[in-house]
Amino acid sequence: MSSIDDNDFGDREALAYHRMGKAGKIDIVASKPMATQRDLSLAYSPGVAAPVRAIAADPDSAYDYTIKGNLVAVISNGTAILGLGNLGALASKPVMEGKAVLFKRFADIDSIDLEVDTEDVDKFVACVELLEPSFGGINLEDIKAPECFIIETTLKERMNIPVFHDDQHGTAIVAAAGLINAMHLTGRNPADVKMVVNGAGAAAIACTELIKLYGVRHVIMCDTSGVIYKGREKGMNQWKSAHAADTPARSLEEAMVGADVFMGLSQKGAVSPEMVASMAPNPIIFAMANPDPEITPEEVHKVRGDAIVATGRSDYPNQVNNVLCFPYLFRGALDVRATAINEQMKLAAANAIASLARMPVPDEVAAAYGGKARNFGPEYIIPAPFDPRLIEHIPTAVAKAAMASGAARKPFFDEDAYRQELRGRLNPTTSILQGAIESAQSRPRRAVFAEAEQDVVLRAAMNWKNSGYGTPVLVGREGPVREGLARLGVEDIDSFEIHNSAISPLVPHMVEYLYERLQRRGMLHRDVQRMVNHERNVFGALLVAMGEADLMLTGVTRNFATTYRQVRQVIDPAPGCRPFGIHMLVGKQQTIFVADTTVTERPSAESLATIAIETAAVARRLGQEPRVAFLSYSNFGNPRGEFVDNVRDAVKLLDNRQVGFEYEGEMSADVALNPAMRAQYPFNRLSGPANVLIMPGLHSANIAAKLIKEVANLRVVGPMLVNMSKPVQIVPMNSSASDIVTLGVLASTGVVC
Repeated sequence: MSSIDDNDFGDREALAYHRMGKAGKIDIVASKPMATQRDLSLAYSPGVAAPVRAIAADPDSAYDYTIKGNLVAVISNGTAILGLGNLGALASKPVMEGKAVLFKRFADIDSIDLEVDTEDVDKFVACVELLEPSFGGINLEDIKAPECFIIETTLKERMNIPVFHDDQHGTAIVAAAGLINAMHLTGRNPADVKMVVNGAGAAAIACTELIKLYGVRHVIMCDTSGVIYKGREKGMNQWKSAHAADTPARSLEEAMVGADVFMGLSQKGAVSPEMVASMAPNPIIFAMANPDPEITPEEVHKVRGDAIVATGRSDYPNQVNNVLCFPYLFRGALDVRATAINEQMKLAAANAIASLARMPVPDEVAAAYGGKARNFGPEYIIPAPFDPRLIEHIPTAVAKAAMASGAARKPFFDEDAYRQELRGRLNPTTSILQGAIESAQSRPRRAVFAEAEQDVVLRAAMNWKNSGYGTPVLVGREGPVREGLARLGVEDIDSFEIHNSAISPLVPHMVEYLYERLQRRGMLHRDVQRMVNHERNVFGALLVAMGEADLMLTGVTRNFATTYRQVRQVIDPAPGCRPFGIHMLVGKQQTIFVADTTVTERPSAESLATIAIETAAVARRLGQEPRVAFLSYSNFGNPRGEFVDNVRDAVKLLDNRQVGFEYEGEMSADVALNPAMRAQYPFNRLSGPANVLIMPGLHSANIAAKLIKEVANLRVVGPMLVNMSKPVQIVPMNSSASDIVTLGVLASTGVVC
């Protein structure tokens, strides 16, 4: 039994997440075919003997014949788990699994977590040291100080692969990147900067060491006993002594007077507004205590309008987040078979992160963050964690530093080819989707959940609220909705806004609004009254149409066609537009958009052309350069068919419009997607596999999208309803709470509109 309070929704949701399907967060998947006896004989006996002999003769060939070159071990003994303390090796496993997932998600690095059940430094070192043949790198995690210093130093001396304690150096690299840019903005020379560090743990000491390496000379470090000064004896060790300052200051308050930079890795409330007021002009404040900073940006700006502030939190600008560093640092190190991650590689990573923040942000990234200008400046000194350009810039810089410093055993010579390889490792759509989530949190919206008596809808609404996306507006009978919330463990039920369409005081105004729309479409006043009182989709759509809410999510209790008809009685298409549906199929390295999957049964050539243009625009907003294929059973006139003309004519219409993307058709799906088949038609204008598939009719589109969802190993998002005048998304009837929220986030941020 878990000791966590099951009445806490956040804990219950997290437990359910880790428990669903296979327990945990990682899986092992074979990378080679395993379907036939021949496959098995090559994979194991007798075929496996060949790579065994090759590796015995040349140990370096293990990188060619095994996973070693792309495999990192995430290792902990659980003595410093997050902010929870020493809870033991086994309790650290969820965190280590999570770290392994991040390696795969952000840098396509395979990773296995290993929890070592000892607090004895020598035993821990001996265990990890013996694992060198298995892995290309070692990521140490959640090990308490000062043992973490001894363990990392010893392993780096004994092992010939990269060893990296992320709690120390990941934070240090990202903080250094932010500081580089903050000093640039304020015109400071590192050698002249006076800096105060509050905290003397692993991360604080690593930050101090890297920033001194960058050129900052004047640093005063403080711990719970005050300033660490030369000659102090209380609470000292060799790592603190290395940073003892020659200063008369004895307290943090005294050290802060005239300081240019404050860097905190300590605890909530450690810094007062008065301390900030005493700092030098244009102070730089990195308050990185989690989950609550030493001082909040709001508190800083009340006393200093000239300050640049960074924290460890995603709900403030300038988040110092380790995920900006460790996956990409290892990616570069592994790709050149580095023997270590040295100081030059760390500085290269910091400079690469800093330089990326100074570059113009691509339109698709800006769109995912709600279209906000995210230009280099006081509130943008660190790139967004989901910027898809990170995978290209940081590993390249790290690999070059490894080569320059002599740490690389396999240097590369074609930088452009390497950058192209890096870009191809990840699907940018996944980063854009995560960016949209961050944008939704920064611009909260009122979202109507029109079927709030359903548990899955209530879970989605709770997620919407708890994730900071905005206010859920629940439509349903108050009794069943409140009972559902209680059943799901919600304690603050009164904080949820519930609308019962049968008794809502908004109904009279809604009836008049809707009757004016429908009176010339055969509707009597009493018909409209009945619709508003009894049809939750009509009532929910009216909440959005009349400005009581910003967007609407519905669909789990009725099929798309029925729900769409009800919504359309209230909400019109966007001016001059025809609504249609897009299914987005997200794979590891590719995203495919399929349209129209929901609305137009037999689209004309004009409709197909318009659907192609507008689906291509959605693809661009999600980080994809569109290559559009108009699909058919016919390839460029063979065989001739009764219903092919519309598809062919749509291509001609695009020829005349001179659109700014690739397109071709009519063609079959295998010609659109398979390079070998595409080669049979050398006149084909597509430069690569199509990623926007325009279907000839609703039958084929809807069948294909649903078939793929059930049988393919892809994430399916949608259908996404496009071209309505108000943000409305109609989810599939079998949607999970996560599916509902994802469509809500995309609608909220304008990625689909």
